[in-house]
Amino acid sequence: MQIFESNSPLLPEIFSLHGKWRAQQEAVICGRERLTWAQFIAGNHRLANGLLARGVNPRDAVGVVMSNGVPMLQAMMGLMAMGAVSVPINLSVNDDGLVSMLNDAGVTALIVSADQRARIESLIPSMPKSLKLMVCDQGADDDWVSFEQLVATAGEQLPKVGIEATDRLNIIYSSGTTGLPKGIVHTQGGRRDWAYDLAIALRYHCNSKTLLTIGLYSNISWVAMLTTLLAGGTLVIAKKFEANAFLDIVQDEKITHTAMVPIQFQRVIECLEKSKNEYDLGSLDAMMSCGSPLHAELKQSIFDYMPCGIIELYGLTEGVITTIEPEQSEGRWSSVGKPLIGTDIRIVDDNDVQMAANQSGEIVSRGRITMPGYLNRPDANAEASYTDEDGKVWLRTGDIGYFDDEGFIYIVDRKKDMILTGGQNVYPQDIEAVMFEHPAVNDVAVIAAPSNRWGETPIAIVVCDEKSAATMNEITKWSNQRLGKQQRIAAAIAVNELPRNPNGKILKRELKKVHSVVSYD
Repeated sequence: MQIFESNSPLLPEIFSLHGKWRAQQEAVICGRERLTWAQFIAGNHRLANGLLARGVNPRDAVGVVMSNGVPMLQAMMGLMAMGAVSVPINLSVNDDGLVSMLNDAGVTALIVSADQRARIESLIPSMPKSLKLMVCDQGADDDWVSFEQLVATAGEQLPKVGIEATDRLNIIYSSGTTGLPKGIVHTQGGRRDWAYDLAIALRYHCNSKTLLTIGLYSNISWVAMLTTLLAGGTLVIAKKFEANAFLDIVQDEKITHTAMVPIQFQRVIECLEKSKNEYDLGSLDAMMSCGSPLHAELKQSIFDYMPCGIIELYGLTEGVITTIEPEQSEGRWSSVGKPLIGTDIRIVDDNDVQMAANQSGEIVSRGRITMPGYLNRPDANAEASYTDEDGKVWLRTGDIGYFDDEGFIYIVDRKKDMILTGGQNVYPQDIEAVMFEHPAVNDVAVIAAPSNRWGETPIAIVVCDEKSAATMNEITKWSNQRLGKQQRIAAAIAVNELPRNPNGKILKRELKKVHSVVSYD
């Protein structure tokens, strides 16, 4: 017998209750703009109700092409509150990639910041036929609705739209400037569970004050956003990252949490070294590093300069996560820890046989935080699936690793040859597809090389048409004009042929041995 209703509220309801019970506590800070929880939630709900009144429906996909700021945060939270599916776009992607992603998602509306409006207007002819509403945070005309117009008569109540846990919440694209994009789907229930589990692992609480320094489209930012908001804390948004500004904000705002990529931490440590550690960083409770490996020397420097140490997170947007606690790092500087609570991990060989401790193989994972699948990509879903002896399906990571005798996990290599530059995923095949369009390029392989600035950077190993007079500098310039900002190659290197196995597959590991010894700025 059940007398009382006992449901598990989704994030829109949880956040709405924070607006009620934490009304006067600060929820968001960006520069001089400061919003209480009551103001933040009221604004989110007005946006949601305004979109509903303009014909955007629950479960519709809505593209978000915006720079960091309160408007972008409220756009994504407003879409969540009305049960729509946000599709946040990495602003560094090139125009072809942006159009490809929005078409793949089938967006019915676009929300853009004023600095992105001209770019979007130039691409209107290529936008999906489903597009029926364009919203800009500032300014309005016959084609655009402003935020001010959108919320003018909208109510502040949480929309009653019947959101289900299995409804899509967002789609985050991991690649797609050329060819088929890979949209990673997250659900309302999945994101809630993900935030709960991460909040425990990353030590969030109701007094957390979290500094966001990466684009809000990034899943790294979503980690920090949702865990902080779930706990009822405060978000501090930086419009861009600068190491000195980071330290000033931490000191002045008494920041407790942040999530960044290793190259950002490296810049912060360099600033601390130059300043002779003059900053007061005592407010920091926990910091997370993810996106690329945190090398042992840098990790130890973080512990030397920052009293809270660092929690290193290994994970995929698709839904596998491990973390290593600061207290566990001594003597395990290269480890990425153990699986997130409720998540299981196996190591399997090329024949899908489970490996014992200290044996390297592909990392596979399963748990409640795993995505339901890629959007419109049954081929990618099949490729990413591993089925165990009990018929349970696990997510293949494409990464090679092992666990030691105590169960601590170590990453050995990236099976998929993905390049992690500045914490962003860059896929060599996307760059190669562009470079093959150059008339002088007969063959090309893109690999990662060390970068003093970005951690890794793409370089291209090129086989040219023997009749071509094109130089490597010319090919580099031509390619970078057509690539997204983070895809741009640091160099093109001429060779007579590329090494291949008997099946014709390029042996990138051999190329890396020869060409990845030089570091680029």
